[in-house]
Amino acid sequence: MKFGMFGGARSVPGVEDGYYEGYNAYIAAVVEAEALGFYSNFIVEHHFSGMGQVSASLNLLSYLAAKTKTIRLGTAVVVLPWHNPILIAEQAATVDLLSGGRFDFGVGKGYRYNEFEGFCIPIEESTERFEEAVAVIRKAWTTEGRFSHHGARWNYENIVVEPAPTQKPHPPLWLAAGRPESLQYAAREGYNLFLDQFQTFEVMLERLRIFKAAMVEADREFDPLGVAVARGLLIAKTAEEREAAIAARMKSQELMNAFGMSADKSRKSSMVSDPDLRKAAVEGTLIGTPAEIIERLKWLEGEGVGYVLLSSRGTDGLRIFAEEVMPAFA
Repeated sequence: MKFGMFGGARSVPGVEDGYYEGYNAYIAAVVEAEALGFYSNFIVEHHFSGMGQVSASLNLLSYLAAKTKTIRLGTAVVVLPWHNPILIAEQAATVDLLSGGRFDFGVGKGYRYNEFEGFCIPIEESTERFEEAVAVIRKAWTTEGRFSHHGARWNYENIVVEPAPTQKPHPPLWLAAGRPESLQYAAREGYNLFLDQFQTFEVMLERLRIFKAAMVEADREFDPLGVAVARGLLIAKTAEEREAAIAARMKSQELMNAFGMSADKSRKSSMVSDPDLRKAAVEGTLIGTPAEIIERLKWLEGEGVGYVLLSSRGTDGLRIFAEEVMPAFA
């Protein structure tokens, strides 16, 4: 089983240099995670939340490429409907170059309604925009010499993307998916898969089964390292610590659920958790003592999960995980 980090930098609220402090703390955490033996670090992309989340993931990864040597660096995810695909192809290839081929390119359609509204892009267009952007990026990375593209949203004439990616034919492609049709699309189109951190383990495993069945239909061999399961990590060694961690997770989950719904709550993303927030917290996170977390991970390993991305505030939890949990999976 391999373990990585998932999330991103956050500004420190109430501090004059809050962004500087938050980003530098995050960079130090990634450097420490590499030293602790973590395999990867994936960064989110979000806008307009007012929470100080990472908005320019590829820029931050370029900096991390210079600060690290072995840890893989990825996006989880670049939301393609908002971006010019050729500029993304160039920027992502640059990260792959600067990292020495350690880049994983995670992409998605997006799920936060307020972000689409902020960009003045109808969320109903997300699939169409996403699929054309992927086609352009694949073409840019696999075409020798110049090429042209004329589509519904994007037109390019006689262009060449520079630099070329270091990994051939291109960096590994990852897709965030939750609905059955999206899981089947990921299998059919050759993606690795991200499964989000908000669903219970039961829902996550059902989605994994759908993906594995679709892999068989697509004549692809299932690789446990081709599915990354994101999970919140909450080390709690006492009953009091456990209840405090559950309460904090429930509060966070409520906010994330609001982001995943339309303003009138008539539509919701597959990212929205079980409405029972305590159930979502207890049955969807790695919470408890190191021994309890090892037991839960052993169960997941038996269900075919081979790659887990941990979302954790600060480095204390990651350090305890590396010292007390990871040796059980060496």
